[in-house]
Amino acid sequence: MAWIYLVIAGLFEVGFTTCLKMSNNFNNKLWTILFFICISMSFYFLNKAIQSIPMGTGYAVWTGIGAVGTVIVGIVFFKEPADLLRLFFIVLLIGSIIGLKFVSAQ
Repeated sequence: MAWIYLVIAGLFEVGFTTCLKMSNNFNNKLWTILFFICISMSFYFLNKAIQSIPMGTGYAVWTGIGAVGTVIVGIVFFKEPADLLRLFFIVLLIGSIIGLKFVSAQ
């Protein structure tokens, strides 16, 4: 169950980074409220996850999910570049996240 919490926390991290951009420097109230909801939920689920998963592993996976998800959101919704090297390193990051899951004691 801890790994499910960690994935949920990572997805909320993608949510809060996206909301941060959409908040327009916290000038858009709706996106600002959604930012605070997402960041609160992300830390809540991260906290639940690291009760069982080693803290370093949990943090690395959480930030990895957030980074990969945020890059994908940037490419799909904000027309950020999707060149070959960028995608290659995103795939490496995904491989690292999966590797941490397999070598984790939990």
